[in-house]
Amino acid sequence: MSNTPEPTPPASNPGTTRIVAGESNKPKRRRTLEIGIAVGLVLLIGAGAAVASVVAKNNETTAAASTSPAAELRLGYFGNVTHAPALVGVSKGIIASKLGSTKLSTQIFNAGPAAIEALNAGAIDAAYLGPNPAINSFVQSKGESISIIAGAAAGGAQLVVKPGINSAADLKGKTLASPQLGGTQDVALRAWLGKQGLKTNANGGGDVAINPTENAQTLKLFQDGKLDGAWVPEPWASRLVLQGGGKVLVDEKDLWDGSQTGKPGQFPTTILIVSKKFAAEHPETVTALLQGNDASIKWLNTASAADKASAINAALKATAGSTLPADVIDRSLKNITFTVDPLAGTYKKLLQDGVDAGITKPADINGIFDLRALNSVTGQKTSAAGLGQD
Repeated sequence: MSNTPEPTPPASNPGTTRIVAGESNKPKRRRTLEIGIAVGLVLLIGAGAAVASVVAKNNETTAAASTSPAAELRLGYFGNVTHAPALVGVSKGIIASKLGSTKLSTQIFNAGPAAIEALNAGAIDAAYLGPNPAINSFVQSKGESISIIAGAAAGGAQLVVKPGINSAADLKGKTLASPQLGGTQDVALRAWLGKQGLKTNANGGGDVAINPTENAQTLKLFQDGKLDGAWVPEPWASRLVLQGGGKVLVDEKDLWDGSQTGKPGQFPTTILIVSKKFAAEHPETVTALLQGNDASIKWLNTASAADKASAINAALKATAGSTLPADVIDRSLKNITFTVDPLAGTYKKLLQDGVDAGITKPADINGIFDLRALNSVTGQKTSAAGLGQD
C-alpha cells in the first residue's frame, strides 16, 4: 500500500497558482470551525454571483458595441484525472496554441465552489468544474454570472467506504467526506443519503456526518481510520480503494439510467464554464478555448493508455508536484468518458438533487447553456436540452 504525501506546487512553475479548500494537516478539534467556513463559502458564492449579475448588466452595452480577442485568459481547473482535458490541454500546449496571441494563465483549485467564487470575484475568466457549483452560481445571479459552454468528462465518481460497511443502513452514525460543501460530489452524496432515508445538514450533523475535506487530506484520514468513507472523483476514488483499502459502496454511474440523455451510466463530472462578461467582450477567445478543449479531448480519446497515463502524470507533476501510481491512473481512466457533451439533459435532476440536499433553491435554469460556439467548432449538434442556446 502506498502512502503518497499530499502534493505541493513546485517553485519551478510560477505560472500556476494552487488554490485548495481548507488547510492541510487540519486538527480534528477545528472541524466545527472548518464546516462553518465551508458554509460561509457557499454564502460567498451567492454574494459573488449577485455581484457578477450587476457587473454583467453594467457591461452588456459596452461589450455589445466592441469585442476583441482577450490579452489574457485566466483558466481554473483541478488536479484530478477527471480534469484531464485541462491537464493535457495546458501541459501539452494544446489550449495555448489555439489561443494564439492571448496569454494563458492558470489556477489550480480543489473543488468547484472555490473556483466559482474566484470567477464571480473576477479572478479567473473560465473554469473546468462540476455542474452543481455552476448551477448554484447561475441561480444566485439570476442567470447573469456564467454560461456552460462545453463538457469535458463524464463519470468517475464513487462512494468508497471501509470494508465493514455493506449498505446505506450501515452508514448511520458514521462520518463521510466530500471535496467541498456545495460541490458536485457533496450534492450527490447528500441527495443519495436522503433517498436512503438518512438525514444530513450543512453543519455536519444528522444521521450521517459529512465533513467537506480537501481530497489529499481525505485519503490520509481514511488511511488513519478517522473517516468511514468519502464520495470523491477520480483519481481519489481509486486511491481510496487501492491505497486506502476501501471498497466501492456506490458507483455513481449506476444511478443514471440514461433516461435524461440516452447515454446510460453517463453523468457530467467536469464541464467548461465561462464568465458571461468575458464571453460578451471576447467571443473569439472563447471560441479558441473551445477549440483547445475539443482538441485535448480528441487527443485523450485517440492516445494509447500508456501515452495518456504519461501525459496526465507529467501534468500532475507540473501542477501538484507528484505523480500517481500506474494502477491508480489505469483504474481511474476506465471509469471516465471524455466528451465535449455537457449532458444537458441531466441538469434538471442535478438541480433537484441540490434542492433535496439543501444546497440550492428551486429555480428556472433555462439559459444556463450557450453551446452555439461549441457546435460551430465541432460541426455537430450538441443539445442544450431546452436549457439554453445550441
